Amino acid sequence: MHDHDSAHPVRATIWVRGKVQQVGFRWWTRARALEIGLTGYTSNLGDGRVQVVAEGPHTDCEQLLALLRGPGTPGKVTGVTEIWSATGDGYESFAIR
Repeated sequence: MHDHDSAHPVRATIWVRGKVQQVGFRWWTRARALEIGLTGYTSNLGDGRVQVVAEGPHTDCEQLLALLRGPGTPGKVTGVTEIWSATGDGYESFAIR
């Protein structure tokens, strides 16, 4: 059972669909994640999606998720899906891969 209000770190693996490659989406996502204080990375996938792996407090990951679903993103987002899991090895900062 997850306590979603807890500051316990979690990992959100997020897939963003739409026109999200070649539009500065990864750089925008990295900037937002660093502002929030998350660690992880974002990368382009071969099928045109962008994958975002973010680690930090659940509420902070939710904040990034809301931004990815919001109107301020570069390009055109047509869908966002995510899975939640325990944190992995941990990341030092937020990278673009």
